[in-house]
Amino acid sequence: MIGWLIIACEIGFWVFVLAGLFSRYILKKRKLGAFLLICTPVVDVVLLVATVIDLRNGAEASVLHSLAAIYIGVSVVYGHRMIKWADRQFYYRVSGGEKPVKEKKYGAERAQEERAGWYRHLLTWMIGGGLMGIIILMIQDPQQTEELWGTLRLWSIIIVVDFLISFSYTVFPKRENA
Repeated sequence: MIGWLIIACEIGFWVFVLAGLFSRYILKKRKLGAFLLICTPVVDVVLLVATVIDLRNGAEASVLHSLAAIYIGVSVVYGHRMIKWADRQFYYRVSGGEKPVKEKKYGAERAQEERAGWYRHLLTWMIGGGLMGIIILMIQDPQQTEELWGTLRLWSIIIVVDFLISFSYTVFPKRENA
């Protein structure tokens, strides 16, 4: 059940985003568009509540429960950026706005961007890991929440590897091709 709910929440997130952008640019209803975009966090609340209810009703924690916590962390940290990206794309493709251009960065500027990306990943880990920790404390059954611990350990290794890669750009800056 929780796996389908995660999929439904991801779809719901993009439905709210697209409905908000459609309202803003096609229907020219800026307030409605803003309201629909602001509703995207509701999807996270639904997923969080459903995950806790599922586990409190005795379900053994699975990778899907871990993914629910990760999804919420990603949505909180990256949601605004994803909406901004979608807004620029929609404005360009539907309303004839300026084409979004992503400039290539090198040197110190690229290193700063990579570090900022790692800080966002760290914040995502703190939120998602914090949610997993809260769920573990609420359930208080090590056998039932073993999968959550496994996910936290793996994600902790990933965050360390990401740190090494991201901060390597500070020590070894990427140079522009000649």
